[in-house]
Amino acid sequence: MVTRLMDYKNPDSHYSYDLKQSRFFTKNKANYINVLGPEQLRTIGDVFLLDVFLSAGNVVEPHYHSNASELIYCISGETIVSMINPSTNELKNIRIHPQQVVTIPQGWWHYFAANVDNTHVLTIYDTSELDTVWGSDVLRLTPPEVFAHTYCLDKGQIQQALQSIGETVIIGPPVDCKQKGGYSKEQAYYQPYYPPGPYYTRPMAPPYN
Repeated sequence: MVTRLMDYKNPDSHYSYDLKQSRFFTKNKANYINVLGPEQLRTIGDVFLLDVFLSAGNVVEPHYHSNASELIYCISGETIVSMINPSTNELKNIRIHPQQVVTIPQGWWHYFAANVDNTHVLTIYDTSELDTVWGSDVLRLTPPEVFAHTYCLDKGQIQQALQSIGETVIIGPPVDCKQKGGYSKEQAYYQPYYPPGPYYTRPMAPPYN
């Protein structure tokens, strides 16, 4: 956790920001991510946001955050969030709709995909400086012979399979992908149970004459 001393008397301090002005990644006009951190808004505190827009079949690639837990909030559309529990080696697939959330503990391997067009999710992190390890970087930067030797695989097949990953993907598949099939909206998923919780309302103030 990073603590920043803020001078709240400074008239130049800002407390609002337009995320449309801060693009983190663009695949195309329907698939992109905006970012909000201390570089955009110094008064944000220990929070970091990614504003994610996806069309059907697009995936925020497998990755993990070494220094933060994550909350994924669905604003519109439908997404399947997948994560591996390192304590049980269980893969969880959780489908969420608008106004539903998924929480991902720090360090868990995860990814999420849009089932429909115009899917919009907000990912929220409990840090102001987010560290992310992207799966595409692990695959493209690890020498193929290491995979081949470690897992008793054919080195030539590994090289052929991974040679097209020339940069960090972030939103896949790449725009030039010719592969048919892929991530199916009919894949198995775990539909969580949302127990009813207390609903708090503030009593209305009595009318005054």
